[in-house]
Amino acid sequence: MPEPNLLPLFEKDLDRNPIIQFQRWFEEALAARLPQVEAMALATATRGGKPSVRMVLLKSFDENGFVFYTNYNSQKGKELAENLRAALVFYWEDLHRQVRIEGTVSKVSSEESDAYFQTRPRESQISAWASQQSDVIGSRAELDRRFEELQKEYEGRPVPRPPRWGGYRLKPTRIEFWQARYARLNDRIVYELRKDGSWLMKRLSP
Repeated sequence: MPEPNLLPLFEKDLDRNPIIQFQRWFEEALAARLPQVEAMALATATRGGKPSVRMVLLKSFDENGFVFYTNYNSQKGKELAENLRAALVFYWEDLHRQVRIEGTVSKVSSEESDAYFQTRPRESQISAWASQQSDVIGSRAELDRRFEELQKEYEGRPVPRPPRWGGYRLKPTRIEFWQARYARLNDRIVYELRKDGSWLMKRLSP
């Protein structure tokens, strides 16, 4: 017998546009009050194909792609400079759902990065200046000292966006919706982007 709450995933119930379908699932995860619905694993790779992965936060999404922000000089930033292909994974355990997204990444405009940076908490703005993300540092005290220096430097005035910090947009070419089912006979529906810009929907074996 099916386990409780493991609902089926049928093609007829899905939107033909995977971005609209993602929005539905994202909003359902928000409505369920899950912790950090926007958390996603970001996988990148070097030019030679050496992979790495880490958790980042989704900041916006639309038909053009999925946006996140980071230090351009971080490991992920350096890898994206070498290899623009990347992948994302969202996992919402309580809903027994997963979304996998593959595509190509490009930087968002300076104006878009500036606008988002000004919405960040002031301490987060200062930390973007204090941290040379992914670089080796001598001690935690060194980082804290630099943060305190910058707090004094920008006291009483706006904190500008560091030139090395900004947004990336992953434009999807493949999106898979995964729904857990009984006996691990999970439902997997994948959308693949055609050359004409339309999406092809397929069911995959679990």
